[in-house]
Amino acid sequence: MIFSKEYVGYLARQTIKQIISAKMIKTDKEGLVVERVNAAMQDELMLEDRINEEVRIILEAYQEDMRKTGASYPEMFKKVKQELARKYKAVL
Repeated sequence: MIFSKEYVGYLARQTIKQIISAKMIKTDKEGLVVERVNAAMQDELMLEDRINEEVRIILEAYQEDMRKTGASYPEMFKKVKQELARKYKAVL
């Protein structure tokens, strides 16, 4: 993940604080809302990490074929990652 978990928690707290002060939402359980927003933000930010891991697994399976054909690992990584991002409808 490109941000630390502490920073994502800070962003979630600040976001909820701003939304409440702008009277966009009302809640008696601000802490619960912050926890849920924090979890959602972390999950979304970790999506790229999960996609990268899946790409590595896929390319590992085709490692021998890539070596025989002379395919570039970085180029193939980029192509497979783009396909998976499309599959998961992710914006990276």
